[in-house]
Amino acid sequence: MAVENSVLFIGVLICIIVLEIAMYLFLKNKKRKSEDESKKEVKKNGLLCRFVLDIKGNKIGESVAVNNDVIIIKSGNTYLGVPLKHIEEEEKTLLVKGLLDLSKAEEMGEKWRQESFNKINHSEDIEGKVDGL
Repeated sequence: MAVENSVLFIGVLICIIVLEIAMYLFLKNKKRKSEDESKKEVKKNGLLCRFVLDIKGNKIGESVAVNNDVIIIKSGNTYLGVPLKHIEEEEKTLLVKGLLDLSKAEEMGEKWRQESFNKINHSEDIEGKVDGL
């Protein structure tokens, strides 16, 4: 009887140790993922509010957002979307590597603008009253 109890105790002890190791590895991996996401967010924020130049050094516009793997560039009244893999960081500017497909960039930028901008109804304010405009 004593042998059965000690075998049962050792079995339960081994299960507890295995569960603790599994929980440690799970939580460590989760923490690493959140740190990686934080580093990516900091890198993305470092790309904002910088002038973007083409390969010849001509100013295209200014970076205003990063949407997934696309950087959004405000160029005059239009928005351009350029994949991040085509962007190279210089000291204070960003450089578009290779040729820029302007029509595709405008299409991606317009898609982002439509998804991101909310239309403002100037005839009503927040409380639903009509403005005196």
